[in-house]
Amino acid sequence: MPKVAFIGAGSTVFARNLTIDLLGFEALRDSTELALMDIDEERLRTSETVARRVADHFDSRAIITATSDRRAALDGADYVVTMMQVGGYRPATVTDFEVPKRYGLRQTIADTLGVGGIMRGLRTIPVLLNLCRELEELSPDALLLQYVNPMVPNCWAIAEATTIRAVGLCHSVQHTAGQLARDLGIAPDELDYLCAGINHVAFYLRLEHGGEDVYPRLHEVTPPDWNRVRYELLRHFGYFVTESSEHFAEYSPWFIKDGRDDLIERFNIPLDAYLERCEEQIDTWHDLRAKLERGDEIEIRPSAEYGARIVNAIETGEPFTFNGNVPNRGRLLSDFAEEAIVEVPVVADANGLTPHSVGPLPPQLAALIRTNLNVHELVVRAALDGNREHVYHAAMLDPHTGAELSLAEICRLVDELLEAHGELIPAALRA
Repeated sequence: MPKVAFIGAGSTVFARNLTIDLLGFEALRDSTELALMDIDEERLRTSETVARRVADHFDSRAIITATSDRRAALDGADYVVTMMQVGGYRPATVTDFEVPKRYGLRQTIADTLGVGGIMRGLRTIPVLLNLCRELEELSPDALLLQYVNPMVPNCWAIAEATTIRAVGLCHSVQHTAGQLARDLGIAPDELDYLCAGINHVAFYLRLEHGGEDVYPRLHEVTPPDWNRVRYELLRHFGYFVTESSEHFAEYSPWFIKDGRDDLIERFNIPLDAYLERCEEQIDTWHDLRAKLERGDEIEIRPSAEYGARIVNAIETGEPFTFNGNVPNRGRLLSDFAEEAIVEVPVVADANGLTPHSVGPLPPQLAALIRTNLNVHELVVRAALDGNREHVYHAAMLDPHTGAELSLAEICRLVDELLEAHGELIPAALRA
C-alpha cells in the first residue's frame, strides 16, 4: 500500500486536486495511504475534510491521516509531495515585494528569479534540506515530488546535499501547450511537442500537428492581451517559452523598467500580480471552508498536474512521459554543467524515473537560460556554503535587478531584505 505524504497540505486547493488525481486512478483508489501534514492546524483540518469528501466520492478505501508532526508523515512514505510556502504570504512574500519597491524595483511574481526569488530560495532551501535529512533516516527510498519554487535552486540543493531521489514538478509545460493549441485552433491532445530548458525558461523545440511544423502559423497569431511578452520573445528568439508572460517579464532586462510605463502598457505587464493572487487564494480557501461547513458538494475534476500520474506509472508499470526537473547528469542538455537542474522529458514506469537526453539547444536559447542559471547557482552556493557574498552576487547578476540598480544600490537592497526576513534566513547569511 503506497504511502503518499503531503507536506504543506494546508494548501487546500492544491491538496484537493492531487487527492482527486490520485484516487481517480482505479489502481490507487483502494490501495493508497494519504498522510496530510501542515503546521497550520486550521488549514490542515480543512484539507483533511476535503480529502475525506473526495474519498467518499470515489467510494475509496484509502487511509487518510492528518498530523502536524512532519516525521510522522514522512515515516514509511513511498512518495513525498512538497507544497509549502516558507514564511507564508505575510510577512515573507509581502516583504519580497515591498522592500524592492522602495528602490524603484517592481516585480510581478517574485517566486523564481529576481530579488524576490533569491530570498524565497534562501528561506526554502534549509527547510527542504531538513525534510530530506529526516527522509534519509525514516524513508530513504522515497521519491520526492518537489513542487516548491524556486524550482531550480531548491532541486539543485537537494541533489547536491542529500541522497534523496527527487524530481521537480511544475505545470507550465502542459498548461502552455494547451494555450498554444487554443491559439492555433488545434485540439490540445493533437499538439505534439518536444520541450526542454530549465524550469520556467524551457522552450518548445518542436511544435507539430499531424507531422506539420506549426511554428510558421504561430508567428501569424495575434497575441492575446495577457500573453504579449512571450509572443514578443518568440518574434526575436524564434521559440516559445513555457512560463507565463508575467513570469518571463521579470526573468529578463527588457520589459520592466523604472520610468518606462510605455513598456508596461505595451506588453500589458501585471505588476504585483502575485500579491493579488495570494489574496484571491486566501479568499478561495475561506469560500471552500464555508462550503464544507454548509455541506455543499465539492467539485471533482482531474487536474493537469503530473504528480498522481507519476505515482500511478511507478505503481502499475504503465509508462507516463512528462517534463521533469532533474540533475543534468550525463549532460542531458549538453550546453550546461552536470550539476545544473534541467527540465527535460522523463519517463515514469516500474523502473522509476528515466530522464531523456535532448543534446544541445539553439545557441540563443542556451545563452538566455544561462543568465538565469547564473543566479540559481549563486543562490545554491550562498545557501549551502553559508556565503553572504554570493547573495549579493546573485542579485547583481540577476537580469532584471542588474538592469535597474547600481552595484551599491543592490548591496543595500540585499542587506535590507536579509534583515527584514530575520530568522527565516539561515544564521550564517544574517551575519
